[in-house]
Amino acid sequence: MDFVPLIDQLGERGTAIAGGALIGALFGVFAQRSAFCTRSAVLDLTRGRDLKALAVWAAGFATAILGVQYLLASGRLDVLETRFFSTAQSLSGALIGGGLFGVGMVLARGCVSRLIVLSASGNLRALYTSVVIAVVGLATYSGVLVPARDAIGGLWSTAQLGGNDVLAHAGLGQQAGVVIGAALALAALLLAVKARPSPWRVVGGIGVGLSVVAGWWFTYTLSLQVFDPIQAESLSYIRPLATTGGLAQAGSDGPGLDQGVLIGTLAGAFAAALLFRDFRIAGFSEPGTPSILRYTLGAVLMGFGGILAVGCTIGAGFTGGAVLALSSLLGLAAMIGGAAVADRLIDARPAATAVSTRSHAVPAE
Repeated sequence: MDFVPLIDQLGERGTAIAGGALIGALFGVFAQRSAFCTRSAVLDLTRGRDLKALAVWAAGFATAILGVQYLLASGRLDVLETRFFSTAQSLSGALIGGGLFGVGMVLARGCVSRLIVLSASGNLRALYTSVVIAVVGLATYSGVLVPARDAIGGLWSTAQLGGNDVLAHAGLGQQAGVVIGAALALAALLLAVKARPSPWRVVGGIGVGLSVVAGWWFTYTLSLQVFDPIQAESLSYIRPLATTGGLAQAGSDGPGLDQGVLIGTLAGAFAAALLFRDFRIAGFSEPGTPSILRYTLGAVLMGFGGILAVGCTIGAGFTGGAVLALSSLLGLAAMIGGAAVADRLIDARPAATAVSTRSHAVPAE
């Protein structure tokens, strides 16, 4: 696709912002309508629930991998010069940061992307948590927590393993990525048949995955047409929160793709919430809501852990996972593991207690 006319009209940065906003808006609509949430998917497993949230999550994950691997195999995308493969990635950061992020996700009752979608739907708890994540994320990205980030991140990297490409480590060609994606898609389909979530929720999950595919395609295509070189990438939410908070700092490059994605996601989720009458103001005073201190601690862990892991469940798990980057897949696994352990230790209750509270109004997130 030729973006030159748009670049001539909006400039290179403006085109990146506009494209990011459009893709972010699609993500926001799909995520809002499907109630897409990594935490809920994990809780389906740890609590033995009906697996509907897991089926929606799996549909998105499989779609992202299959779509991106198809682009790579067909020559429509090249990720060798991206941050995932052009430089060594921290495996210790992925594992430790991912684990901290997973614990924070349970404490704050949602990952970063889910909290942004909830914020746009009127959830003040999610909005407060997102602000704290942004502050801690900025401190970890370019502030006082950088030494701690670097110390942990420097413990173990992909340089010690000879690279970050899972297919290369397995001795497989690019076509194998398409096979892996197809196998995951089939598994997701079987899970959806078993769990039987609403078809529209499954469509929303697929839409989330397609948003990640669209992000990779857009940024790579744009990178071939701009004068100033840019790296191909896709959706992420922990970095946009951090970089948006840093716009007021001296030396900031100004708004870019990150801010477009963030604005678009908020706008898309807000529009969907209004259109389908899901917008509702929800604060900390609602019955069953945990302490604000719990949300704060969760936000701190996600802000630090997400930057340390070089992404949230979307930025590392889906965007990096879709190109089969080892560090991203390990980070996602650590997030899921951290969330599962945290739910067992913090929120697990005896079955009798759980049954007795089902009839009470308890906020979902």
